[in-house]
Amino acid sequence: MIARLKIDRAGRVLLPKRMRDQLRLRPGDSLEMECSDRCVILRPVRGGRRIYKKQGVWVMSSGKPLDADVVEKTIRQIRDERHRRNLGKLR
Repeated sequence: MIARLKIDRAGRVLLPKRMRDQLRLRPGDSLEMECSDRCVILRPVRGGRRIYKKQGVWVMSSGKPLDADVVEKTIRQIRDERHRRNLGKLR
């Protein structure tokens, strides 16, 4: 969704309700702002985790690495689901 916003005299911008609803933003929520070149990016801050795009894939940074057994279990689960889907046993 693209919206054209105006900055008021106090430097505030108002996010359209449709956009707030889409992002599930509520009064008091925090936004992270990133500026680069001629671009401003606003992201919701949820649970202290940062979401960013790395090599075309969305990544959530929690600040601490996952345990190896959690990673292995997740990989096995994804591979099993993909295998069952390829066999037509999972939709």
